[in-house]
Amino acid sequence: MVGDRDETRSPRAQDTAIEAAVLRQLLALHPVQLTVEELAREIVGHPADFAHTDAVERAVRELAACGLAHRSGDVIVPSRAALRLDELLA
Repeated sequence: MVGDRDETRSPRAQDTAIEAAVLRQLLALHPVQLTVEELAREIVGHPADFAHTDAVERAVRELAACGLAHRSGDVIVPSRAALRLDELLA
């Protein structure tokens, strides 16, 4: 979401980019467990505003819905399937 080029993306393309960034961050920091607010700060690089936090929240919901992340309360972790895919692609 950072950068001028994001302003020219469609909303769906922006959401997809945020999902990818969230998943990359979850995989890179695993086994650290993060909250949505922490993920937003990691991705944006400064205290995240509502729009950034909301975008990350939507990304987490989508990743959890398709089995790539798990959420327990405020904590988000990559799923076993996401970890295995990351291992295979490394």
